[in-house]
Amino acid sequence: MAKKDKKSKDAKKARAAEKQKKGQAKAENKSKKLAKKQGEEEEDEDIDQILEQFAKEQESFQEVNVEVTHKPSKRLNPSMVSNPLHGKRELILFGGENTNGSISHFYNDLYTYAIDNNTWRKISSKNAPLPRSSHAMCAHPSGVILMFGGEFSSPKQSTFYHYGDTWILDADTKEWTKIDQKRGPSARSGHRMAVWKNYIIMHGGFRDLGTMSTYLNDVWLFDITTYKWVQVEFPPNHPIPDARSGHSLLPCADGAVVFGGYCKVKARKGLQKGKVLTDCWMLKMKADPKAVRFERRRKQGFNPSPRVGCSLVYHKNRGIMFGGVYDYEESEEQLDSEFYNNLYSYHTETNRWYNLSLKPQRKRKEQVKEKSRDEDLEDLLNSILAKNKLNDDDEDDEELSQIEELKRREEEEEKEEANQVDFPIMTQLPHPRFNATTCVVDDTLYIFGGIFEKGEHEFNLDSLYAIDLGKLDGVKVIWEDLSALDEELEDSDEEDDDEEDDEEDEEDDEETDSKLEVEEEEEEEEEEEEEDEIPDPRPWLPHPKPFENLRAFYSRTGAQFLEWAISSHREARGKYLKKAAFDLCEDRFWERREQVSIAEDNLEELGGVGDIIEKDTTKTTKRR
Repeated sequence: MAKKDKKSKDAKKARAAEKQKKGQAKAENKSKKLAKKQGEEEEDEDIDQILEQFAKEQESFQEVNVEVTHKPSKRLNPSMVSNPLHGKRELILFGGENTNGSISHFYNDLYTYAIDNNTWRKISSKNAPLPRSSHAMCAHPSGVILMFGGEFSSPKQSTFYHYGDTWILDADTKEWTKIDQKRGPSARSGHRMAVWKNYIIMHGGFRDLGTMSTYLNDVWLFDITTYKWVQVEFPPNHPIPDARSGHSLLPCADGAVVFGGYCKVKARKGLQKGKVLTDCWMLKMKADPKAVRFERRRKQGFNPSPRVGCSLVYHKNRGIMFGGVYDYEESEEQLDSEFYNNLYSYHTETNRWYNLSLKPQRKRKEQVKEKSRDEDLEDLLNSILAKNKLNDDDEDDEELSQIEELKRREEEEEKEEANQVDFPIMTQLPHPRFNATTCVVDDTLYIFGGIFEKGEHEFNLDSLYAIDLGKLDGVKVIWEDLSALDEELEDSDEEDDDEEDDEEDEEDDEETDSKLEVEEEEEEEEEEEEEDEIPDPRPWLPHPKPFENLRAFYSRTGAQFLEWAISSHREARGKYLKKAAFDLCEDRFWERREQVSIAEDNLEELGGVGDIIEKDTTKTTKRR
């Protein structure tokens, strides 16, 4: 009996222990759930591990991935700038859109094109801006590239969105940084930007509100020293340009030039009508944004015909303009358009336009001892500085600096011609188009893409061209695919031929009369052009000679420009005066480039110029 009682007691104890164990486990689970609810943890994690995890996530977010690629895909309205870093011959292209049928696709990929070795690279990072097109980018000499705004739509374009964000792209590392500012410019696309000293100027643009479009005429300044936007406030009665988008904003010494553009005005209730603008304004900049003012520029001399979809890009104190389109509204049902492929230059100081035309390629034979000529010039410059007691103590460190730079450029051009892919050269300007993306690197204009329309068909042109603005001796075709356009034009030409055969007999007499009138008008225009030479804003400065390159011009006139530099820079010395003299010489060379080109054309038409041979001035010969 005692044994039985003992067994029952042990079983009771075991059951009680098991019950207690279950109770403890239940209590632990309850406390765990409660701790989870209150945000507490069982054990506090190591803070170093937490920070390390955050650092890894941030690093992967900012990591820049670079891959060599064939070329960018076909796209419209991207932005393209030249890398502002010294000696970095590189194009930088971002964003754009492409419509395939009724579906639109927007891009946020960043591409770079190394000109010297013909290499495209695609650069991606998780920190990149969202996909967009019709945004604006502007490169500052400090290495900062600013991007603002743009537009995005759903694939079927049923909804539309404008960006109002500001981004900085590092020209060296290609890292993106978003700039957050509460009081900044409103969202927009179709705006333009330009550099003036430590400011990047932004003007105009538009917003599509669905039922109607709103065009803007505000001016904003982005200070690259503070990374802040400031709006320019004008006095109440101060004249300012009409609101516009798709215009040109060209930097210059005094500020920036606003030219042309497009806007919509009220036609009748609930409807808007497009208006092409042809006016020109100078935005006179000051260090104090409150003192910035607009000044209207009067038309003088030759002016391009009205057009939209063209933009001026800066090159050596002038703007270079290509292409464009003008719509003739014949009726509400039919719209006839004229597309252009003209190339023009606009001089900001003289406010004058000039037509640029291509010339046949010339072979050049160098028969001169450049070294002795360079040394003679350097000795002459040093003697002028010594005479005025303006020599530097460390003059030897700066020997031949400007000429060495010119030599380096010439050697790079020679290497490029020797090593680069043998691109085809066209003797005529690219196919007419509008909204082409243009950019100048050194003295070469690059033209990317664009739009051409035929009837109701719109063609996104897939191409990239390069034009040497110094020689203008042809168009280098880096790539070109106009197959879809060519097929459409062939079909339309066949239809036009059938129609023309029926109408030819009736129009012969009218065409003869009109041809005679046109020929008479062209003869009168040619006579006027021959009489009207390009005015010289600074006739007291030395003038470049026909077929003379920048290096030869500087070697011949460097001493005169140094004299001018000494009189204009009273406190400067030695190497700084030489640099000022060279800069003045280079400005003068490009300032008179159009006039020299006319002289070169006239000489070639006379038939007295074949291969251009420079005389060796180191040898003296008797004249017999």
